[in-house]
This record gives sequence, C-alpha cells and structure tokens, in this order.
Amino acid sequence: MALLELRNITAGYDKNMILRDFSLQVERGHFVSLLGSSGCGKTTTLRLIAGFAQPESGSVIFDGRDITHVPLHRRNFGFVFQSYALFPHMTVFDNVAFGLKMRRIGKEEIRKRVGEILELVDLRGFEKRYPREMSGGQRQRVALARAMVIRPDMMLFDEPLSNLDAKLRVKMRVEIRRLQQELGFTAIYVTHDQEECFAISDEVAIMNKGVIEQMDSPYHIFNSPRTEFIAHFVGFENFFDLTRQSGKLTAGNGLAFRVARDMPGERFRACIRPEDVILHSAGETCENALPGEVLVTTFLGRNVQYNVRTAIGEFAVKAEQGNVYSIGSRVQLELSANKIILIDPTDS
Repeated sequence: MALLELRNITAGYDKNMILRDFSLQVERGHFVSLLGSSGCGKTTTLRLIAGFAQPESGSVIFDGRDITHVPLHRRNFGFVFQSYALFPHMTVFDNVAFGLKMRRIGKEEIRKRVGEILELVDLRGFEKRYPREMSGGQRQRVALARAMVIRPDMMLFDEPLSNLDAKLRVKMRVEIRRLQQELGFTAIYVTHDQEECFAISDEVAIMNKGVIEQMDSPYHIFNSPRTEFIAHFVGFENFFDLTRQSGKLTAGNGLAFRVARDMPGERFRACIRPEDVILHSAGETCENALPGEVLVTTFLGRNVQYNVRTAIGEFAVKAEQGNVYSIGSRVQLELSANKIILIDPTDS
C-alpha cells in the first residue's frame, strides 16, 4: 500500500480550479519529484499534502489514514521552503531547535538531536551563528536540518534550490539525495528544473494543466515519453506522422521508415532528438534516409545545429564540427531506427 495517496482531488483558488479529479500515489522511502512549468499545479499539490490548503473534493490519505482535514501542525511533515524561512533573530541552534521546542521535547534531548543533525549536514560549530552571517548554501542546510530534526514522517521540498547559483545547486542536490538515501525518508520535491529533479528522484511526475502526463523513473521518461508534451519536455524537437500501410510505417512523402520499438496501431506521431539525427552528404546510403536542404546553421561550440527542410517537415540536427554544410547545401538525414520514438496521436 502506498504511504501517501491523493484520491480524486479537485482544488484551486476562488473559482479557478487548478486540479480536477487528480490522483497521486507515493511509496514509502521513495523520492518523488513534481515537475512542470508555472501554473501546472505542482505547488498546489504540495500545499494540499502539507496542509496549507484543503481540496474542494477528494481525499488525502497518509499511511492508511484520511488526513484531508487534519491541520498543518498535526501532520508530522518536514517542509523546506524556497526562501529558507529562517528566523533572522535566532541562532542556528535555536532555528534548528524551534520545532522540537514547539513539541515540548526536553532540553537534553533537544541538545542531542540538534547536535546530531548539524553533524549530518556538516554544520557542526555553526550553532551560535545567525543566518545573516552565513552563505546561501549554509542557510539552506540549516533549513534542511530544521525540517529533519523533528524526525518527520515525510519531507516536502518547495523549489529549495532556486535561489542558489548553478554550481551550488548541483552541490546541494547531491547533498539532499545523500541525506535521503542515508536516512531513508520519503520525499516529495517540487521544481521546474528538469536536470535537477532527474538527478535526485526515484520517480518523476510531469504535470501539465493540473494533470500528471507521465509518472515514471527518470530513465523511462527520458527514453520513452508517452505523449508529445512529454517528448517536447525532455528534448525531442523533431516530430512527423507515420501511417502503417501493408505492414510498413510510411511518412506523408511515401518513404518507409523502420523503427526498433514498434507499437500496435495504424497512425502514429514519431519523434527524434536533434543529436540523434545523423547528417550525411546528399546521395550517401544510410538507414531511414531523408533528403533535405540546409536552411540555417547555428554555431554551438562543440556542435553545429542545422535546420534542414525535408518533404515531411523541418528538422533540427546537432552535428559535431567536421564537414560544415553551408546554407542551401543538399544533405541526407539518417533517422536511426533505435532512436525514433512512436507516440499514439490520441495522446499528443
């Protein structure tokens, strides 16, 4: 049985319903990220789980118990905010100890648990410092320690790294994942950063307009997107239609294409990433050959991106610097069979 389950949730603000008949399951010990653009419903979902908001209808079930109307302070969840939300007038020790004091834990136990958690986040010796005396990364570790010291039943993260610079974000996401694996807590992590959530998650739920388009491991989402929206989200830029005729998959120009991962059906939306298209000179023999003409060249450092016009649409191609093709050059695109992904057009 899932540790956390959202059942048929409808929720929003005023008359603007952001989630409609929304459901989600999170297994014990899993690190699950909610990923999507602004307004997709990921923060609303987190607020419902935390108890900051209540749904219009539906249920929030935790460990077999309905907590839909259980107030925030009675849900033993740790919450890490985007803004850290540290008390500026309190020392590191007092910030971390705050939740324990609210729970009326004894002084000796507080001292012991705060010391242990500061050791875990590598902040031993910072007990007497104030937040203003610390770097962004150190303040974020204080926020982590404060959330974890209460020994929560689940950890909730609301874009906790978005205020850090790129290098520190990478370091902190590794730190969060290390702590989760070491302590074994269940976590729900909200972000709009695909690389960040793919790096640390057991499962990713990609949301679009209040629904989960796909929930799976990062590996399967990246390599086997189920919808055109997901495919766009994970880097597929080239899309074309295929129809099954006499056992062959055929494009609109009559060319037949072989694919390694076929699926039942008669009509498909096919996609391939720019870096998976191989560029050849015109007339060269290759698999799934598609003739075209170079329209635009863009220098990207190690690679050159070409926009190529073909009979079935314009294709983006990323190729290593080698034979550089000028605008107007006739070329041959190779669409490798094992790189083409088929999507049911009804899901696009």
